[in-house]
Amino acid sequence: MKTLLLTGFEPFLDFPINPTEKIVKELDGQTIGDYQIKGLLLPVTYDEAGQRVLDAVNQINPDAVISLGLAGGRENITPERIAINCRDGAPDNKGVILNDAPIYEDGPAGYFSKLPIRKFVETLKEHGYPAEISNTAGTYLCNNVMYTVLHALKDKNVPAGFVHIPASHELAVNQKKRIPSWSSRDLLEAVKIMINVLD
Repeated sequence: MKTLLLTGFEPFLDFPINPTEKIVKELDGQTIGDYQIKGLLLPVTYDEAGQRVLDAVNQINPDAVISLGLAGGRENITPERIAINCRDGAPDNKGVILNDAPIYEDGPAGYFSKLPIRKFVETLKEHGYPAEISNTAGTYLCNNVMYTVLHALKDKNVPAGFVHIPASHELAVNQKKRIPSWSSRDLLEAVKIMINVLD
């Protein structure tokens, strides 16, 4: 049996709920396709998120890694094409603000996803779920985790990468402004479909 490391994040910024947290907790320990799922909830902090996912990669030695993040405002499931060596933007959950800060001083400018992102999108659409490839994971914690994992696995043939998901209905009703949302059931099912796509 292969092992899949599945990561998600705690709530952050103006989002009191993060649907990736629920997905990771629900799928932890389950078997989907050829994979047993190891769920890992990450803090939205620059000094901890990267180290925790690195520790998990080293301890678990997974056969695949899918990291999930909330993209409040996006309508589609969006597998990310690339992570860049930059940390910048809003404060993390400890109030830390970084500007133009590299994730690794000696790291390359970027890493492309090692997940079958085109197949993810095509299969999700076949099942009736809106999806498209995203060409930017931003410069916040999602990009930080994606880059960190791909850097750690750069010499290994391990499918790894990042997928942004829309808000859940539960989150959307708590927002001051209107944002697109999916049911928690559909978000969970979409993640299962992507896991089943992995070889």
